[in-house]
Amino acid sequence: MTETAEYDVLIIGGGPAGLSAALNLGRARSRVLVIDADRPRNAATLLSHGFLTRDGIPPHELRRLAREELTAYPNVEVRSRVRVLSLRQTDAGFTADIGRRDPSGTATASAVVLATGLRETLPDVPNLRGYYGISLFSCAACDAWELQDRRLALIGESADLADRARLIARWTESLTVFTNGADVVTAGEQVELAAIGVAVQRHPITELVGERGRIEAIRLADGTSVAIDGGFVRPEWETELSFLDGIHPAVDDAGNLLTDRSGRTDIPGLYAAGDAATPGPQQLIVAAGAGARVAAVIVHDSVGVATAH
Repeated sequence: MTETAEYDVLIIGGGPAGLSAALNLGRARSRVLVIDADRPRNAATLLSHGFLTRDGIPPHELRRLAREELTAYPNVEVRSRVRVLSLRQTDAGFTADIGRRDPSGTATASAVVLATGLRETLPDVPNLRGYYGISLFSCAACDAWELQDRRLALIGESADLADRARLIARWTESLTVFTNGADVVTAGEQVELAAIGVAVQRHPITELVGERGRIEAIRLADGTSVAIDGGFVRPEWETELSFLDGIHPAVDDAGNLLTDRSGRTDIPGLYAAGDAATPGPQQLIVAAGAGARVAAVIVHDSVGVATAH
């Protein structure tokens, strides 16, 4: 990229949503720039599931294949391991400063797609990272099939923990919820969970026990050790929008971008797709679909055609 370059669409984020948007916009002859920091939230995940024709593929391989497909389109440029440091709105659209730590170039675009995904913070549990993505996961729809009928854990400190337990109980009759000392499961919810065979452990977690990422037990502060074979973690998620300079799109209570059903934010020319937009974390195939949908909407909007999307 030269010191200043012009594009039709700037896509911030190179996950399934951003790459899908780039593919479809490229096929519509738009000049597209994708900026990807190359730090995906699912970096710890060994295999991804639920993506038609790609079930069980490593996430990094899915991204590699997508980028390889984009090389067929000379009007699509992908820049990796750089970030949008600042995005400003102008009379003609948007201007972005791009680089690693300091700006190394500037890009202008008529439209911008925010496909930045989410940053996640795991519960404060010792050695949790050593099991995350191997035997502990965050997405039941993505990974519960491989754990079905085993002794499972759900670890979290959020108010929706009981609801998540009801969902995960679909795949096992042996589920224990661990609140890690947080008061997030009410007495009423605990009674309801017990009625479907779900136990609740409220003591802080002192240690996860296992080998080579395969969890075997959870030890609690009261000395209890609960044997498990795998399970799920409820992270806290946050949308990364600090690079927006003087641009304030509407967000929901969780900080996710609010859009209409077509991916438009309340800022003209600014769109969002994937996990960054309400309702938040989704499967890879859902994010890819959102990217394709936003691409179609941008093409229609660019020529003033009412969209059916």
